[in-house]
Amino acid sequence: MKKDIHHKYHNDCKVTCICGNAFTTGSTLPQIQVDVCAACHPFFTGESKFVDIQGRVEKFKNKQKHAAAVNKTKKDRKKSSDSSDSQPKTLKEMLNKKG
Repeated sequence: MKKDIHHKYHNDCKVTCICGNAFTTGSTLPQIQVDVCAACHPFFTGESKFVDIQGRVEKFKNKQKHAAAVNKTKKDRKKSSDSSDSQPKTLKEMLNKKG
């Protein structure tokens, strides 16, 4: 077996959460920082708490606003093109109009 290819294993890895909870475990990293742990996760606490670390909700809401604005402009264009649409609808109307 090859030597010196595996990561060093730390038996005293300190894991800290943003809520302030800290515990020790084993890992290949000497320290780990987490956003949610068993002390503050809604599943374990029973509280309904919303965790949005990277602004995903705001990003989603901005996409929804943009999509609504685009749909509104498309509908407005369609209404204006339908109301100003003076081209005949059938072949008979087109032939009668030219003649």
